[in-house]
Amino acid sequence: MDLKYTPSEFESGIYKKWEEKGYFRSEDKSEKPPFAIVLPPPNVTGALHMGHALTCTIQDIIVRTKRMQGFNTVWFPGTDHAGIATQMVVERELAKKGVSRHDLGREKFLEKVWETADRHHDIIIDQMKTLGVSLDWERERFSLDEKFNEAVNRVFCSLHDKGLLYRGKKLISWCTRCGTALSDLEVSQEPEDGKLYYIKYSAEGSASDHVVVATTRPETLLGDTAVAVNPADKRFRRLKEKNVIIPFVERKVPVIADDYVDMEFGTGCLKITPGHDFNDYEIGNRHGLETVTVINKDGVMNENAGIFGGLKVSDARTLIIEKLKDSGALEKIEDYQLTISKCSRCGTVIEPLTSRQWFVKMDGMAAKATEAVKKGDIEFYPRGWWEQTYYNWLENIRDWCVSRQLWWGHRLPVWYCDSCDGYKISSVKPSAKCKCGKGEYFQDSDVMDTWFSAALWPFAAFGWPEKTDALKTFYPNQLMETGFDIIFFWVARMIMFGIEFMGDVPFRHVLYHAMVRDEKGQKMSKTRGNVIDPLETIKEKGADSLRFTLASHAGHARDIKLSESEITGYGNFMNKIWQASRFTFMSLDGLDTGFDLKDAVHCINKWIVSRLNSVAAEVEAKFQQYQLSDITEILYRFFWHEFCDWYIEFSKPMLASEEYGQETKYTLAYIHREILKLLHPVIPFITEELYGLNPLKDNESIMTASYPVPDKEAVDKTLEGDISLVRDMISSIRNIKSMYGITSKVDVIAISEKHGAMLEMLSGQIVKLAGLKKLDIRDASKSGAVERKGNIRSVLPDLELVIPARDIIDIEKEKTRLGKKLESVNRDLDMLAGKLKNPNFLEKARPEIIENDRNKHDELAKLRRELGDALEMLESCAVS
Repeated sequence: MDLKYTPSEFESGIYKKWEEKGYFRSEDKSEKPPFAIVLPPPNVTGALHMGHALTCTIQDIIVRTKRMQGFNTVWFPGTDHAGIATQMVVERELAKKGVSRHDLGREKFLEKVWETADRHHDIIIDQMKTLGVSLDWERERFSLDEKFNEAVNRVFCSLHDKGLLYRGKKLISWCTRCGTALSDLEVSQEPEDGKLYYIKYSAEGSASDHVVVATTRPETLLGDTAVAVNPADKRFRRLKEKNVIIPFVERKVPVIADDYVDMEFGTGCLKITPGHDFNDYEIGNRHGLETVTVINKDGVMNENAGIFGGLKVSDARTLIIEKLKDSGALEKIEDYQLTISKCSRCGTVIEPLTSRQWFVKMDGMAAKATEAVKKGDIEFYPRGWWEQTYYNWLENIRDWCVSRQLWWGHRLPVWYCDSCDGYKISSVKPSAKCKCGKGEYFQDSDVMDTWFSAALWPFAAFGWPEKTDALKTFYPNQLMETGFDIIFFWVARMIMFGIEFMGDVPFRHVLYHAMVRDEKGQKMSKTRGNVIDPLETIKEKGADSLRFTLASHAGHARDIKLSESEITGYGNFMNKIWQASRFTFMSLDGLDTGFDLKDAVHCINKWIVSRLNSVAAEVEAKFQQYQLSDITEILYRFFWHEFCDWYIEFSKPMLASEEYGQETKYTLAYIHREILKLLHPVIPFITEELYGLNPLKDNESIMTASYPVPDKEAVDKTLEGDISLVRDMISSIRNIKSMYGITSKVDVIAISEKHGAMLEMLSGQIVKLAGLKKLDIRDASKSGAVERKGNIRSVLPDLELVIPARDIIDIEKEKTRLGKKLESVNRDLDMLAGKLKNPNFLEKARPEIIENDRNKHDELAKLRRELGDALEMLESCAVS
């Protein structure tokens, strides 16, 4: 073995070997129980980012564990065409050359998009492989391939045949730059400083009576069709069933009563513009109001805007504000914090506009999807976190706009007659003439929302609509793992379509993970300069260091605070594994590989075997709940703080022992091998490399080895407690020496009624590890009391430690030193306590600074207690 852990020297070679050997493959027919999970397909628009790395790491850990546990495991790979995102990438590249997609035409433009998609596909697949993902690559699909398109068209046509798909004119989110309707996921909400305008609407037939409405968009008053008040608001009862006049437009609109109106916001009066606001649109539908559109799809005011027609929205707003001032209708303007909806792809402000689009009816499918989770057909993990969010969304669901005014995507299988209003829904062009007898059919130019095809992924990926063996074996999938931010946009829709088209839920479990932020909890972005590139990290520190770091966060938090220093820290853990393995292999000269572990008699060997099985049981229980962060913590502690810090140190003199040498060598090699198996799903590369060097390896690859199954018969909790006491004893002696500044070896008297024999067996190791000159073991039932004066004591369960201190420390001098240290600690504690009670500090300081100060306070409080105990001990030493 090399002296130093250098992952770049073996990671790529190991992955190639795994692929060549076919270790990632699954079988369509197998006697093994199935376990299926599909990769949330990454978009073919860019490089692997830390969110992808987290998703891939979590899923790969689960998949590798299941594979080692004997399941016929399929992890289904694929990439998504990502309609608007991919089209925007290509359009931006063309714009640099002064060319638009319309200049090229649809066919030539799509050729360019395919070139970009193919190029980015190859890049992102190679990048995923560097992370070590064990996807069944032979099954890979693309969401826009021919077979997938057949499935998508089948679903679209079927929904129409069932009366669940219709064409209608509704209010939708529209990007004036991209020229398309957008899904909610494609709209980002951004805070922005703005204004709140208070505008007077005169009561019809009154020169003095008026109401004041507060709005952030005065330009939309041109499309107002009512003013709403809360029916419980007594201030406006005089206006019941009356009209008010829109300023300078001089159009009268009714005053309506609706519970939606918040009496505390603004003036309690709400201008209703159904054509340009989603809430107003719903109110308008309830009251039968006209929908007036005053803004076109290009972001320019239209003919309904009168004299403002032809102006950009921003220009029209400026002129309307001036006109309101001139007419005396503008009462006041206030600063106001807005939340602006913007296109997540280009940053353009979204316009809610009415548009004729294709919609899917959601109520019926949503009810079935709700029931599936409530009945337990699908279970969410972590438990109790996201179920209510899911229910709330489905209870308030709106019909889904599935058409997009793009060229890249699944083109709508809709054919219109060029001579009448007739149309047909068909995967192929209708051969018959339209019923009008005149026209020819032409295909709709729109494409489907990307999330429409994504909703089919759990069954279309396995060959649906054909009844393939893969579909029979792997549907429903056992698990869907994804970010909590797409519960609605993807998870809920997969559940709805799965039930609708397969008659069963698409998966049994859904595991949600958190979002990756920087160490301060901020979103990673190039503009902030806080992006941690997973590829650069892998190049510098290895894939395993990154994987272990990400897995350590795969718990219950909504946000993951990731730092470079943390990845470096877990890189040190990889090096610890490497160095401990070097020691293991160097210690196995003369190993009898046929030794029976049951013949081991030394308490330390029996202890580490017991601990291995206890840890395996803990990991098994955590894995059933997908608590991967807990698993990494358990394995980290066991390897570093039990195997390395204690077992290896205890075993060193035993390895050379004639009596215990052979059993210790075998135990060392066995425990090392089994720990590697437990760690393998998290850190596959280093464990594969080291497993191959272990003389007890029981398979050609760790990937094909069996995952450790806890043996209850090998667990001895009494022995574990006894060795834990010995560890506490050594730690206690070390702490005493550190507290009192003792650097020399000391004598220790150990008094115990039950543990004498074990202490005798381990006395050599205790003397060495605790830095002792001599260990005097006494039976508490036979020995007399040891005098208190001049002795430092530590009391553990059924064990008292006495360190004669007269000759090694100056008690009075040490009391003075520790007293000064305690005073310093008290000063620091008082300062921090005052800071943490200061409302100004708590209000203005960043959360991470407050948390850091609280941690410092807790550490100092602990140190104060320890110093107080040490001083009290010195006082008792001085008492005769």
